[in-house]
Amino acid sequence: MMVLKKYQIEFSYFKNKWLYGGGNNKMTNLLEVKNLSVKFFTREGIVSAVNNITFSVKKGETVGIVGESGSGKSVSVMSIIQLINSPPGKIVNGKINFNGEDLLKLNINQIRNIRGNLISMIFQDPMSNLNPVLTIGDQIIEVLKKHLKMDENQARSRAIDLLEMTGISPAKQRLYDYPHQISGGMRQRVMIAMGIACNPKLLIADEPTTALDVTIQAQIINVIKKIQKIIGMSIIWITHDLGVVAGTVDRVLVMYGGNIVEEASVKELFKNPRHPYTIGLLRSIPRIDRELPGKLFSIKGLPPNLMNYPEGCSFYSRCDYRINKCLEKPPEFRTVNTDHKFSCYVNVG
Repeated sequence: MMVLKKYQIEFSYFKNKWLYGGGNNKMTNLLEVKNLSVKFFTREGIVSAVNNITFSVKKGETVGIVGESGSGKSVSVMSIIQLINSPPGKIVNGKINFNGEDLLKLNINQIRNIRGNLISMIFQDPMSNLNPVLTIGDQIIEVLKKHLKMDENQARSRAIDLLEMTGISPAKQRLYDYPHQISGGMRQRVMIAMGIACNPKLLIADEPTTALDVTIQAQIINVIKKIQKIIGMSIIWITHDLGVVAGTVDRVLVMYGGNIVEEASVKELFKNPRHPYTIGLLRSIPRIDRELPGKLFSIKGLPPNLMNYPEGCSFYSRCDYRINKCLEKPPEFRTVNTDHKFSCYVNVG
């Protein structure tokens, strides 16, 4: 708690710096993604990983993106800071407006100045994303020196505080450890410390608590939420865990087969899911307030082949509510109310 209080003064400086300096501060949305499509051109064929998706993130808002593996969650957010490997990946269509500026029009040096600074990302697999030949201290300090122009002593002191904030102890000694010398959970916390180091405007958290036990998971979520409240940071939270979604985010995007199939506030989504895929996801969660059946529910079938994308609804082969019209063309979004829309021909809610 002392570390968090110490940072409140520092964070207030950064909050004033980016809220009132530069950019179009009258904007409601910090991030606007419009008609984004991403394809991977492989020897086996063209993979349609993300198909014409549109969404936004408001300042200070937490948006959750949920869906099974291969639904396009990570590809969508990695496109924001152009981390898609090219080749074979390529953004073939769309606009990504961040604080009033189209990121797709920036050159690589301009994007590098934004990565880890104004937009930061916590990656899912820390072992693959931490440099094995540098100590964790060196990797955090490098970020602070590059983006915040701190000297060695300032950066080292702040790196220690960041590690303490994320529950790593003794933080001072851990600065000199290499990634292979610490546990998977601690490596994940190092990634979180790097993610919040420069007090970003937008934090992209790709399964940030995957390797942590439930107790530490709750602590990390609490720390991120407190920091968010202090500096007004926006968060995109990618997860498979609908329990985390229920207690963490403001609004939810449900992705399937490279498409956003439903969008709603978190309360509305859990109370009144409308898309058959969303209904299936929620039915898959065991509940203590209901008697368990003999067999847990699962969505039948397999995700679509993204190299042979169906002409109609991508969920058709797995849907219990399908009709012939679903085969003809993908359904457009239908609006339930101001904060809820879904893409389905059938009203199953």
